[in-house]
Amino acid sequence: MVCLLVLTQISLSAQSYKLPDYTTFKLANGLTVFLMEQHDVPVISVSALIPAGAINDKDKSGLASLTATALKHGTKNFTKAKLDEELDFIGANVSTYASKEYSGLSSHFATKDKDKVLTIIKEVLLNPVFDSSEFEKEKSRLLVRLEQQKESPQSVIGAYFESILYGDHVYGNIITGNQSTVSKLTVNDLGTFYKMNYNPDHAAISVVGDFNSKEMKAALTVLFSKWEKSVKEEESPASKAIVIPQESRVLLVNKEDARETTFYIGAPGVSRNNPDYVAIEVVNTLFGGRFTSMLNDELRVNSGLTYGASSRFNALKNGGSFAISTFTAEKTTEPAIDKALEVLNKLHKNGIDEKSLASAKNYVKGQFPPGYETTEQQASLLTQMFWYDFDKSFINNFEKNVNDLDLAKANQIIAKYFPIDTLQFVFVGKADEIKNIAKKYGKVTEVEIKDGPKSGL
Repeated sequence: MVCLLVLTQISLSAQSYKLPDYTTFKLANGLTVFLMEQHDVPVISVSALIPAGAINDKDKSGLASLTATALKHGTKNFTKAKLDEELDFIGANVSTYASKEYSGLSSHFATKDKDKVLTIIKEVLLNPVFDSSEFEKEKSRLLVRLEQQKESPQSVIGAYFESILYGDHVYGNIITGNQSTVSKLTVNDLGTFYKMNYNPDHAAISVVGDFNSKEMKAALTVLFSKWEKSVKEEESPASKAIVIPQESRVLLVNKEDARETTFYIGAPGVSRNNPDYVAIEVVNTLFGGRFTSMLNDELRVNSGLTYGASSRFNALKNGGSFAISTFTAEKTTEPAIDKALEVLNKLHKNGIDEKSLASAKNYVKGQFPPGYETTEQQASLLTQMFWYDFDKSFINNFEKNVNDLDLAKANQIIAKYFPIDTLQFVFVGKADEIKNIAKKYGKVTEVEIKDGPKSGL
């Protein structure tokens, strides 16, 4: 009875969740701004998104990531030490990062410190100086991390998978780069990348928390109106069509001392604004998106071939990927791969039933509201909506869209979006021991993990 009451409360909470009201305006330079007032707690969160991700690296893999990190290495009016000191003293945080498609900034601070922190955010985004000594230290740290990652197949297999799946498309670019590209980067490369890509006309800033919207609009207008827009409009490098693989292929990554085989099985997926996105997430929850999924049940619980198996759709702006991922002992490599493929085939052959669909729908609805409760989460959501071009109906109609998914539609989703042919495989393990197994699944290309992942394999 207690469990039923809890589940009912979760369901009602999920179904009643609506995105709080917010306002939007655009500066003359093209910067889009979202303001959402939340007065429950005296804090403010900021999320900024700039079209300066790894897709813009060209042949300098890792450049976007290093540039984003270096934004906090000092500005025209703040040394790095002064930036750190000012933020630490008031307990605020400002973080910068780069992803596949964009770079970003996130910040969280007390309302009373908004003037100071907003000024720092403006300095970081508009006036970085790219200190050469700090760059060299950061570059050295990154090279060490890249070397260390080679000891952990799970840390690098995603990059290998994207390189074989996307080929020469910029979605195959590796966010952190590899040792051969990073070692050649200079501090001047960062300055050039910044000038070419950190522009306001395709960027967005969202502010969520305890503030007055009229006052915040005035403050942001003063702070960011002088941010110079790009000189000319250029089509995103990601707009180029993704070449769909026409045959199954295997990328075998040799790790000579490996005792396990870590593997991905996948194919092209969907873009983030796909109208079936919610339905796809529900079905994938059942297939491999939760601990009690079909994949995990078969590979971990029933067969004991692995400690865990999962699947996910990684959706980007102009495409995406689907991948099954797990690892197993070297001696059970073939049974584990075959079992994963067997579960995928069963999904297509048998579909899903009403009981399983209901379970997945309830799980997804229960997980939904906690993802958008804090000011940080809401600020990030607003910039994500901007980038991926979906509106608040995704949030406000989420429960309805989940509830409306019936069995017929769910099985159509399986047939349309869950790949079964021309699958792409990545195996990280001892090549001499699993090479003959790999040949069973497609044309094999072998590389050495010591060389690190590279784009365009």
